[in-house]
Amino acid sequence: MSNEAITNAQSWWRDAVIYQVYPRSFADSSGDGLGDLPGVTGKLEYLQELGVDAVWLSPFYRSPQADAGYDVADYRDIDPIFGSLADFDAMLAKAHTLGLRVIVDLVPNHTSDEHAWFVEAVAAGPGSPERARYMFRDGKGQHGELPPNNWQSIFGGPAWTRLVDPSGNPEQWYLHLFDTKQPDLNWENPEVRAEMESVLRFWLDRGVDGFRVDVAHGMIKAEGLPDWSGAAAMVQGDSAADDSDADNAAATEAAQIPAPEPSPFFDQDGVHEIYRAWHQLLEEYDGDRMMVAEAWVEPAERLARYVRPDEMQQAFNFDFLLAGWDAVRMRDAIDSSLAADAAVGAPSTWVLSNHDTVRHTTRFGLKDPTLFPKGIAADDEQPDEALGLRRGRAAAAIELALPGSAYLYQGDELGLPEHTSLPAAVRQDPAFFRTHGVERGRDGCRVPLPWVAAEPGYGFSHGAAEHRAPWLPQPESFAHYAADQQLGVAGSTVEFYRAALALRNRHHLGLGTLHWNAETDEARGVLSFNNNGVTVLANFGTVPMELPAGATVILSSAGPATGFSGDTLAPDTAVWLLR
Repeated sequence: MSNEAITNAQSWWRDAVIYQVYPRSFADSSGDGLGDLPGVTGKLEYLQELGVDAVWLSPFYRSPQADAGYDVADYRDIDPIFGSLADFDAMLAKAHTLGLRVIVDLVPNHTSDEHAWFVEAVAAGPGSPERARYMFRDGKGQHGELPPNNWQSIFGGPAWTRLVDPSGNPEQWYLHLFDTKQPDLNWENPEVRAEMESVLRFWLDRGVDGFRVDVAHGMIKAEGLPDWSGAAAMVQGDSAADDSDADNAAATEAAQIPAPEPSPFFDQDGVHEIYRAWHQLLEEYDGDRMMVAEAWVEPAERLARYVRPDEMQQAFNFDFLLAGWDAVRMRDAIDSSLAADAAVGAPSTWVLSNHDTVRHTTRFGLKDPTLFPKGIAADDEQPDEALGLRRGRAAAAIELALPGSAYLYQGDELGLPEHTSLPAAVRQDPAFFRTHGVERGRDGCRVPLPWVAAEPGYGFSHGAAEHRAPWLPQPESFAHYAADQQLGVAGSTVEFYRAALALRNRHHLGLGTLHWNAETDEARGVLSFNNNGVTVLANFGTVPMELPAGATVILSSAGPATGFSGDTLAPDTAVWLLR
């Protein structure tokens, strides 16, 4: 099916609201406890009625699932736990029929160690063309017993693992910036570049509308793979996290240490050559295909280089995600992002949560709502769930009124909190194991969605006579958040999101221009801006604030009958006004 069938205007992505589906936790059609592609297909009408423009699917490729599919063994096939290529095609066709575009995850920095290429590389031996596709190096020391450099894995521990030959003799080391089962590709190798372009074409030919590029700031490493002064800080940070009492001491000590030199394995200039080539490739296809970068890069001007006119179309705005519930930090993130993106003619792309972060409704309920914990466990500070939800809805009212594109993580529209008391025995995130539990990991935000409160697993599994329990246990509180408890219920979170998305579309807020209003006073916790005739007013303070005289409230983050009383706005809420 041609993408032109659902294209009403070019550059659809400039103001699109895109919904992230984490397939294993979205909907299970087979009853095995894992979400799958037919499960996604069965919920597409729900997403259409929510009012989103596109769906982004986290990895569904064939994989041993060491990192929940971000360890890809075959980029051109569907893992059987999710279904088949026929299931994917059916899902894509239905999405397009409903007017929804589909973006798929691409993982170009590394493969699985079970990918055919890596298996061949291990068998072929040092110096072979097969090994040249990856980052193999001889070790240091008299017998090569030391890793090639001091780089540390993002998931904890060394970033190098040494191979052992069939006779039991140690030999070369390979680089893995993440888990040991995720060896980094060598992007200086033309064969690697050609292969990934072929993968792009495979999915574009099937009709996908774009790609979310995982670790988009990776791939190219500094020449010579030099040691990095920041590696010691990574190790120190991991060890300091062993107990919360060490946080302040570690922060004080870190403040006395000079800032490390730029990372030799992230945000190297060479990545931009790759994206310029991919941009040209996408332009060969109809339907205005797009790419969005997952690039943890700062400052905003540096991130904007990824969305120059001949590179990607979008980059996730992690400054906005990291700002937390704080008026000063949020305005700074908005201003810097809009300015940097405008300088290259790109839209800003706003996001509050995703599959790698503690849900924003939970973060905003912590004593310090600007914290960014790497997971939460039962013996950590527990959030104020009601306060976090109230602030989370207000933040969504801000996000969805900003010019540009917005991303929602599955369950945002339900107001889902993080599962903050998962026992260690059920956790599956490799970051949890590689840091020996110091990092609680990302499992808490990946718990399967609740659809029907009265059903086992809250309706996550359906279509089979007997169902296995969901792959991660759901907290009892999820019954309250289940979709069937909210749809059609005035004031519910899902109805708030549906109303916000309808108003955003009606007033063309994604294509508007932001102007800060006179009411804005970050010191008092007041943010107010105008966009295409809609005024957004957010109260970050502790006391009610007056609404502008003569204004008409068209949306309240707290519901149709709460959050404002007469002429005042309660703390931790936001409204959209016409005046």
